[in-house]
Amino acid sequence: MKKVQSWLIPCLLLIGFSCKKYIQNQEQKQALAIMTDGEWYVSGYEQNDSNITASFSGYLFKFDANNTVTATNGSLSAAGQWSDNIAALTITTDFPGASTPLINLNETWKITDSYTDSVAATSIDTLRHTSNILQLKKQ
Repeated sequence: MKKVQSWLIPCLLLIGFSCKKYIQNQEQKQALAIMTDGEWYVSGYEQNDSNITASFSGYLFKFDANNTVTATNGSLSAAGQWSDNIAALTITTDFPGASTPLINLNETWKITDSYTDSVAATSIDTLRHTSNILQLKKQ
């Protein structure tokens, strides 16, 4: 009986780890599919209790599987990067050299609510001393 127990515990731990990793991979795939399917727009943005949603009027965001994001507003276009951390429930976006309003998106966002067609997130910008609330909707 002792011999059986000596190999059984490591096997059970390995199976448990493998299942957890499989579930994380499936969650990652599902999140990627949701983010990269279609275009998104800013449906709400509050910065230090000021509503600045209107500054994003006309912008559409296309997230690609290679972690690039493109913001378009009519004939204007800006390229950036994005990454997610499913375990931490965060999305990081960066539009290098961006000006207003896109510079306001250069943050690590903590997801507070999400559906297949909308995401709500918050961030604290320690450089500009702002507290931000972002809402995205799929077009």
